[in-house]
Amino acid sequence: MPDSIGVAVIGAGMAGQAHAAAYRVAPTLYDPVLPPLRYVAIGDVNEQLGGHVARRYGYESAVGSWEAVAEDPAVDVVSVVVANRFHRQVVEGLLAAGKHVLCEKPLSDTLDDARAMARAAEQADTVARIGFTYRRNPGIAAIRDLIRDGTLGKVLHFSGRYWTDYGCSPKAPMSWRYQGGPGTGALADIGSHLSYVAEFLCGDIRSVAGGRLATAIPERPLPLGAVTGHHLVEVGEDYEAVENDDYAAFSAEFAQGAGSLEVSRVAAGHPNTLTFEVFCEKGAARFDQLRPAEIELFLHEGPEATNGYRTVNLGPGHAYLSAGLAMDAPGVGFGQNDAFGYQARAFLEEVAGLDVSDSLPRNASFADGVHNMEILEAAVESAAHHGKKVVL
Repeated sequence: MPDSIGVAVIGAGMAGQAHAAAYRVAPTLYDPVLPPLRYVAIGDVNEQLGGHVARRYGYESAVGSWEAVAEDPAVDVVSVVVANRFHRQVVEGLLAAGKHVLCEKPLSDTLDDARAMARAAEQADTVARIGFTYRRNPGIAAIRDLIRDGTLGKVLHFSGRYWTDYGCSPKAPMSWRYQGGPGTGALADIGSHLSYVAEFLCGDIRSVAGGRLATAIPERPLPLGAVTGHHLVEVGEDYEAVENDDYAAFSAEFAQGAGSLEVSRVAAGHPNTLTFEVFCEKGAARFDQLRPAEIELFLHEGPEATNGYRTVNLGPGHAYLSAGLAMDAPGVGFGQNDAFGYQARAFLEEVAGLDVSDSLPRNASFADGVHNMEILEAAVESAAHHGKKVVL
């Protein structure tokens, strides 16, 4: 086990701050105790924002480039939380510099780049992982456990959607999120989440069909200043065309069962609604991100006249919650930010060399990230050919 671990985050936006905060909380979770962490740097081309985030989360410095992080011998692990099109350059540079890397999803903006990153990860002597954060959600993990232990039994049908509204206003400013080819919009941003959640519960997707991409708002105003996260900023009178999808949907065939997946960034009134229902031989379960401290469970038992969905409040008897919260009593609740802490903890445990039997499940590999992008690419191909079936 190393004497200490130096941490840096590249990207000081909304998700970058979630990573920065997660590394602060990670040492307070679970046993055994991690080596001491050194919070070395926040990297961002917007140095004013980077400095603010470094001060807010207690990192020693802010730097204006990823290269400065790569060259710093005090840095051991790095989260990469920048625009998808920059992932390959940054990740490959960090791996070449001997850093351990946790990359945000999706792995890149093209499948070719993602595969190149996976090859670089295979050749590296350090740990390279992708953040599939919702795998760390206690409610989703609880439903998976109910499927695996036979309580729900074999999956028959999955129905999921991820609706967001960050793009519903025509005045939402142009940013990297609206640039790129087909499938790099809502499908990549939130469809990547929904597709790995579906596989987490139902097993590998074997084929997709019925692909549909749509751009509801065809142009966006140019911002007059820096755009951070999903925030609205002052815009000018000039507009640029939106290059990718506001809405996407496709159906999936799993090894067992089938399902439908739908995502949107123009769903007014839904700031962050990931919800799904999974139907199985012995019952069903459903989850709603807006009520993350509970799941709903239906089992085929008891008189039909009084049987139905019941609410299960999540607590220390479910995944991640025992010692995963400062107050881990039933009914305390938790949210999406906590899942980033569990993700960071798992990454640091692997870097520290803790035995997996004494550690959280590992984060997804870059190979898993490539597979996730292959699903998205299949949905794009299906949409381009009037919904044809595409086998993975």
